[in-house]
Amino acid sequence: MFKGGDRMYSEKVIDHFKNPRNVGEIEDADGVGTVGNPVCGDLMTIYIKVKDDKIEDLKFKTFGCGAAIATSSMITEIAKGKTLDEGLEITRSEVASNLGGLPSIKMHCSNLAADALHAAINDYRKKKDEKEAKKEEGDKK
Repeated sequence: MFKGGDRMYSEKVIDHFKNPRNVGEIEDADGVGTVGNPVCGDLMTIYIKVKDDKIEDLKFKTFGCGAAIATSSMITEIAKGKTLDEGLEITRSEVASNLGGLPSIKMHCSNLAADALHAAINDYRKKKDEKEAKKEEGDKK
């Protein structure tokens, strides 16, 4: 454990902060989810590519503390290859647990990671529904 002030971080948190996985942006993302916490100022965006109802690729951009970066990195590791429904089932506590835990004062960071993923999946589904509705409307003409 790394102790910073009165906060304790696991080696996994430190690793994902220092060596974040899947950082960046997907230009032609199928879904994008952005969430923020006005109290601490953390802002997180997750981009997903979907193929055959599975999360084929995902990337993130995060403005925030080390825990926010680590949780962003971890959620991309957890969600890659899962179906959309499985992605929606990823819980806030699961993100923190996969990192070996977070100090209680930093638990809101794992909340952002799960919420951003869920927002990206919901964005994808909304866009897909809109495309299908337009196609059906065009077929009726």
